[in-house]
Amino acid sequence: MEHTRWYKDMVFYQIWPRSFYDGDGDGMGDLWGVYEKLDYLKALGVDGIWFSPLYPSPGADCGYDISDYMDIAPEYGGMEAFQKVLRGAHDRGMKVIMDLVVNHTSDEHPWFQKSRRREEPYTDYYIWRPGKKNGKLPNNWDSCFEGKAWQYDEVRGEYYMHIFAVKQPDLNMDNPLVREEVKKILRFWLELGVDGFREDVITYISKKEGLPNDYLMPANKGILYYNHGPHIHEYLTEFYRDVLADFDCMTLAEAPLVSPKKALSYIAEPDGEMDMMIQFQSMCADCLFTDYIHMPFSLRKLKRAWSSWQKKLDGKAWNMLYLENHDHPRIISRYGSERFRVESGKMLAAAYLFQKGTPFVYQGQEIGMTNWRPQSPDMYEDVQTRWQYEHTALHLSEGKRLRRMWLASRDSARTPVQWTAGENAGFTTGKPWFYVNQNYREVNVEAEEKDPDSLLNFYKKAIALRKSLEVVRGGSYREYHALSSRRYTYSRTLGKEKLLVLCSFADEPIPLRIPGGFDLSKAELVLRNYSQLQEKTMRPYETRVYYWGSGV
Repeated sequence: MEHTRWYKDMVFYQIWPRSFYDGDGDGMGDLWGVYEKLDYLKALGVDGIWFSPLYPSPGADCGYDISDYMDIAPEYGGMEAFQKVLRGAHDRGMKVIMDLVVNHTSDEHPWFQKSRRREEPYTDYYIWRPGKKNGKLPNNWDSCFEGKAWQYDEVRGEYYMHIFAVKQPDLNMDNPLVREEVKKILRFWLELGVDGFREDVITYISKKEGLPNDYLMPANKGILYYNHGPHIHEYLTEFYRDVLADFDCMTLAEAPLVSPKKALSYIAEPDGEMDMMIQFQSMCADCLFTDYIHMPFSLRKLKRAWSSWQKKLDGKAWNMLYLENHDHPRIISRYGSERFRVESGKMLAAAYLFQKGTPFVYQGQEIGMTNWRPQSPDMYEDVQTRWQYEHTALHLSEGKRLRRMWLASRDSARTPVQWTAGENAGFTTGKPWFYVNQNYREVNVEAEEKDPDSLLNFYKKAIALRKSLEVVRGGSYREYHALSSRRYTYSRTLGKEKLLVLCSFADEPIPLRIPGGFDLSKAELVLRNYSQLQEKTMRPYETRVYYWGSGV
């Protein structure tokens, strides 16, 4: 089937289902709630939805530990609710992509339960190894979430690998039967009408033969031997050839520690195994490798990442653009300013929405939700956060360790979406499954829909603007003032059309600087976040978007 690359003209919205909207009053977000909010998403300008996992799951990693790949969890409404949402989205011209999580399953998945009992053909569906004679683990690899990457299983009498949580055993993708299972999953959802997949840590699925010890990495040991492993391209090509090629679908690869050069080996057009890639470099402007190794925010580092991906993929592959998702804290609390929440939220939106690529908006981002600050570590739900608090930086005081969680925890992105200033932020009529951020009375959809100058309405304007201008879809990218630590300026050019985006990352006024060759007297100011402009000065976190051409 022809691969039309329809995703290039779209804006996607990520839904983390248990915290989006509760439609049945049981305290947990569900698909009935999503159905009620489809018109809200359409009004925002969204063309597609990415659902974080909706499958049955014990919940050890909030749905990323899957026990059944071909069903919808009953707490989300089951298959009936999903099909209603799918039809409703398609009726509104919106696409739907699912989360494909096949590096690992839940340890409660029937495959694992049979594998631990050595039942054929499941014996080698997972990565099992005996311990070493000296009582040591099979190798020295680390888990990303909970200690070392091995857990002893009393039933089988061997260790299984878990790159993530203990309850998330890694599948053995070298087993052709496992790859056939993946193809069954892909085909099941595509035949049901799903439009594609976001593929969770898909670059981890091929491990180096022999599983050697890692003596190079000081932390995250093993990642050199399972990220971009020896058969990764072979397996992805197999999935494409045997299933994906039969559908006009989209695939989005999550790829930690990937450079633009490495990304091109996966997504280079026209024959890439995947369509787009979620890179982490733009999420490391205030940390080192992981959100838990916090560093002062560096605009230069952020700009280097953004510009590198824009330039190195241009004409060769397509960028995926994002500021937030379920795996990172809220962006205003990281790269912007809670003091200037609305201004910095608008500036950050303009900073990424007019780059070349397909933008993704994460639930609550469009209203400027901020980091959650619980007063006790016991209030956290996330398995990674809990492990980090209990097992790392123990030399620090409890207050400082808690601050580390405030800065880094994924749970800040997982508090319920704030719909109103009413009880439970309008998320549910029951008892919420998780804590609501205390600022919901000021930060909520209902209030922002009524305010023409709100962040929500800015997102609507910005998304409509990028869709109306061909220069955003196909224009070249150029950055200016690259060494500045306070301003991000870039242009997009397509023939006689030009777009100039000015962004201040300063919390105080800075001089207005226009790059040479741009005559503002001939430009139209198509977007801004301050109603009154100063001729020679940019206010804190100010943004302006100028346009030359006839496309508006």
